[in-house]
Formats: sequence, C-alpha cells, structure tokens
Amino acid sequence: MNPSYPPGHDLLTGKVVVVTAAAGTGIGSAVAKRCLEEGARVVISDWHERRLKEKAAELGDVHAIPCDVTQEDQVQALIDGAVEHFGRIDVMVNNAGLGGTKSVLEMTDEEWSRVLDITLTGTFRCTRAALKQFVAQGGGGAIVNNASVIGWRAQAGQAHYAAAKAGVMALTRCSALDAAEHGVRINAVAPSLAMHPFLAKVTSDELLDELTQREAFGRAAEPWEVANVMVFLASDYASYLTGEVVSVSSQHP
Repeated sequence: MNPSYPPGHDLLTGKVVVVTAAAGTGIGSAVAKRCLEEGARVVISDWHERRLKEKAAELGDVHAIPCDVTQEDQVQALIDGAVEHFGRIDVMVNNAGLGGTKSVLEMTDEEWSRVLDITLTGTFRCTRAALKQFVAQGGGGAIVNNASVIGWRAQAGQAHYAAAKAGVMALTRCSALDAAEHGVRINAVAPSLAMHPFLAKVTSDELLDELTQREAFGRAAEPWEVANVMVFLASDYASYLTGEVVSVSSQHP
C-alpha cells in the first residue's frame, strides 16, 4: 500500500532553513520542498551549479547558493549568504554525502578520504558554521543531520560510507551537548532505502531487492517520508529532543 503525500501544517512558519545537497532527486530536494510547504523560507545549496539553478526554478520561492561542503570558505559563504538574504537562519539541514561501493582490499586512500571528507567532515563544517551563527543571533536553532542505518549495520563494500555515517551519528550526539547551553538542538535521521531515480541508476536490482526485503513495509521509503521526519526534528514539536538519531526504517542498532 502506497502512502499518501500529506499536506503541510505550518510547522516551520517564520523559520529560515538551509539545506545542503538539495539539487538532486533525493532527500535534499524533498526536504527543501517539505520545508516550503511547512511555511519556511528556504535556502538550497549544492556543488553542481547548473542542477542547483534548475532545482531552484522547479521549487519556486527559494534562494540558491552554490556550496562545496569540502571547502570551509564556501560553507561560510553559504551561511553568510543566507543571513544576508533572509536576516538570520533557524535550521541547518546537513544532507550532503557521498557513497560508492568498493572492497577495503581495493579501496585507495583517496577514495576513503573523499567519502569521509564530504559525508562526515562536510557535516562537521556546516554544523560548526551554523552553530556560530546561532550563537551570534543570541541562541536557539536546530540542526538536522542525514545519517544512515549503515552506520549501525555491516554491508560489503561500504566501509568508507558506513564509517562516515557512524561518524555523523557520533558527531550528532557530541555536538548536541556542546550546543545545548546555547539552546540549539542537534538531531539526525537514519534512513535505509529512500528510492529516487539516481539511486535506482547506480544500484543493482539484486541489492535493491535485498534491502527492500529487510524493511517491515516491504518497500523503499519515499524521499518525502524521510523529509517529514527531518521537518519534525527541525520544528518546535521536537523542542526537548537533542542528540538523537531517529531510524526512518525498520532497522535499528
């Protein structure tokens, strides 16, 4: 049974939300769309400028700023640009990540480092920059990170990605304690399989079938179903929730 796409309920009215890696067809663009539908003012970013422009035109009322999360100056420019355009930020959604399949036996230092730099260190850079802005504004705010159930479980060929996502989980828990005194909440979602065209293109049918069979509903999540949980974590309904990793899947540690 396929779920129905729910209407917005103004959960983010008045908030300014920044979303990284939002130019594709997956979770990033889905959360940007959901934030708009929940009343937020939205800044989308991505390293791919052409796709970013196309996504901004598709979404409509968003502000687009190119950003490569491996570059500290670009991360700071993203935060500064959002503040310059909207006057402040209230929510940072760290969605940028890089996967790939390679055995540890064949993985190069460069392949390992690239995945860790985008997925884990990129999340750290954005978290640090957003936190500094929240503190400068007087405190308050929310950060939502995109982790993965692969940070909890083993999968062949995924040592670099699993290590990065496990790191995102640990970063979420520890940074939440650093941020608490400033009234900032930091949480993460851990999706398993959120189906979109790019994932279908780069993943074998056999692996997709295997991952689908692990899920209680016997299907992949829609990207917007993951986005809904991220919206909840960004909203005031999650006012006492911090340092948590929420599984958007039937898989748990």
